[in-house]
Amino acid sequence: MARKYALEQFRNIGIIAHIDAGKTTTTERILFYTGKTHKIGSVDDGTTVTDWMDQERERGITIVSAAVSAVWKRHLINVIDTPGHIDFTAEVQRSLRVLDGGVVVFDAVQGVEPQSETVWRQADLYKVPRICFVNKMDRVGAAFERTVEMIHERLGANVIAIQVAIGEEDQFKGVVDLITRKAFIWEDHEGTAPVEMEIPEDLKEQVESARTAMVEVIAETDEVLTNKFLEEQEISEEELKSALRAAVISNELTPVLCGSSLISTGVQPLLDAVIDYLPSPLDIPPVEGNDPKTGEILIRKPDDSEPLSGLVFKIVTDPYVGRLAYIRIYSGEIEQGTTVSNSSKGKRERIGRLIRMYADRREDITKAGAGDIAAVLGLKNSFTGDTLCEIGSPIILENISFPDPVIMVAIEPKTTADQDKLATALQKLSEEDPTFQVRVDGDTGQTLISGMGELHLEVLVDRMLREFKVQARVGRPRVAYKESITRPVEKVDYRHVKQSGGHGQFGHVVLNLEPAKAGSGIVFEEVIRGGSIPREYIPAVQKGVMAAAESGVIAGYPVTDIKVTLVDGSFHDVDSSDLAFKMAGSMAFRQGVQKGRPVLQEPIMKVEVIIPEDFLGDIIGQINSRRGDVQGMDAHPGGTQGIRAMVPLAEMFGYTTELRSATKGRGAFTMEFDHYSKVSEELSKKIVGGE
Repeated sequence: MARKYALEQFRNIGIIAHIDAGKTTTTERILFYTGKTHKIGSVDDGTTVTDWMDQERERGITIVSAAVSAVWKRHLINVIDTPGHIDFTAEVQRSLRVLDGGVVVFDAVQGVEPQSETVWRQADLYKVPRICFVNKMDRVGAAFERTVEMIHERLGANVIAIQVAIGEEDQFKGVVDLITRKAFIWEDHEGTAPVEMEIPEDLKEQVESARTAMVEVIAETDEVLTNKFLEEQEISEEELKSALRAAVISNELTPVLCGSSLISTGVQPLLDAVIDYLPSPLDIPPVEGNDPKTGEILIRKPDDSEPLSGLVFKIVTDPYVGRLAYIRIYSGEIEQGTTVSNSSKGKRERIGRLIRMYADRREDITKAGAGDIAAVLGLKNSFTGDTLCEIGSPIILENISFPDPVIMVAIEPKTTADQDKLATALQKLSEEDPTFQVRVDGDTGQTLISGMGELHLEVLVDRMLREFKVQARVGRPRVAYKESITRPVEKVDYRHVKQSGGHGQFGHVVLNLEPAKAGSGIVFEEVIRGGSIPREYIPAVQKGVMAAAESGVIAGYPVTDIKVTLVDGSFHDVDSSDLAFKMAGSMAFRQGVQKGRPVLQEPIMKVEVIIPEDFLGDIIGQINSRRGDVQGMDAHPGGTQGIRAMVPLAEMFGYTTELRSATKGRGAFTMEFDHYSKVSEELSKKIVGGE
């Protein structure tokens, strides 16, 4: 079947930003102008296409990333609207992993906000080319140039404004395109096309100055244009667009546009910029993967004739059709009714139905090719991060990394009838969300669920009630502490010997333990020489170590940031087994942790509090009283101050109420996980005693 759109006409983009910057409103306008919807939805009214969950419409925030497809000027744009709240950062992470470009939305009043920095770093991690859209230009305190400067200073981005705003605040009515020297105004807010007009007299000098600066920056990225600029030759619009496109794709430059999505101003030029400057699947480097058997690096080009390679980046439990797996296809084609290989699991999967998603609506398709984003129904063993490929042409693509949960609560069914339903609901939700983890406490038998924040867990518990009809009792939130060691321990010698008639069990290991760098988890290495432990038993030792690390020696919290080296041991020809060496590895590790002067570690949050200046002293006192460390302060528009601080998560429970009370309801704060830090001995005793 011939493609309706050539690969160069594809744009796979994500709309990313801090919460409340206007991502969903911008997406809604994109869908309206591309003819996908015939009425503009409102976040406040709960009528948007991409915020389709009940929880999203009630709270007015995006919780899950939603994929929609639209057509603009003969180009197919696959748009993913991502959440802005830090609790749902995994949705942004996995979306950026599979997208070719991004539109980063900023609030023209607030500028660069804490979550703006987080999503920008995530985009840097995956080298995603992006353009910026400074939204809410019609609001009091909006300032385009100040926001552009903040993006440059706080994000280290090489940004370049390619528009000049016509008016600001309530006088904002349009933009001047610096490349074409054309001015556009929007005469009403009903979604009509902009009116082209002459550049206003009072802006002509500013436009020419800004254009000269823009041309110089673009010319610096292209040798031919540099010479033209130095020789004061005219550089054509086509040359500027071509050079800027190349610079955006190589992440040398980031163009900045402005508008106000709420009053439907500036969105059409943003769509044009997506087509003009963001990459198609052909513009990004071919995807790299590894041969699952040899580890050899393999390349897959974005071509339908190449062997199939695709990454499962999202699992959704759909109440109507069942378990959906979202997949980004990098090469080859995937067809309904065929069988493919899940190279990550070494299993085969049958493609039941192939679906193009439109937020929560579905359109059946028979085939999808390179560059496509589609959903597959019927996969049994495929989860987030798994690679689907052609049988006979195995490849494993780079997985998606996710942050560890920082908060946990105990959960239990209200009635016996809810028992089985709860287990099913927890399993399905943990399959969907890699940052939602479920475990049973070995000492108390309680089921503990962990997530990225109070809102994250609140939404998941709400979904259990509504989608899975599970009535559950939830305990108070608890901090997800971790345990580690503070000094190296050498030659922890443990023999596991058990004799009970017939074959016994014998496993003998010698381990070295040492503190590892923060965030490294448990690193296992072996330096066995001379066959003192046969190779086939070494994986069992590693399994024992990993199992023991799930529960520490101080208070049963997971153990992390330790390098474990298997240095020696011995075996018995008859009595040795995998089980014996697993037990030996587990017990040796626990003994080593006890000797390594173990400590508790707690999550430290990066907090930003926005308050009126009058309350500055009181709020700094509040932060200090919560063991916070103030890092700095920034002046914000409208006589407000931003306080940046590092505060332990344990001290942030209930802070919303205290802050509102102290600031007469005018204060707000955001926080995100930053790092784990050692807990003092005195506090550690309180934590262990209290729990």
